[in-house]
Amino acid sequence: MSTLNEQFNQAQLAVKALSNRPSNADLLTLYTLFKQATEGDATGERPGATAFVARAKFDAWVALAGMASVDAMQKYIDVVESLLVLNA
Repeated sequence: MSTLNEQFNQAQLAVKALSNRPSNADLLTLYTLFKQATEGDATGERPGATAFVARAKFDAWVALAGMASVDAMQKYIDVVESLLVLNA
């Protein structure tokens, strides 16, 4: 049986190989879960109001503050698995 880290790495590869591009909402979810899993809670200053995408990413990542890395990894894996089912 593979470890959580191995499953997380496999999920990263699988999402890049999807035949259909995930929705922007799914991409944002994947981004924030990946950042939380690999870097922990968001740090730094919130991007300015005119940096719409960067600000949305930062705000979504901040919303995950306090989530354990292993929980973020598992949620990332779960999202990728659901996307794989939709792309089957």
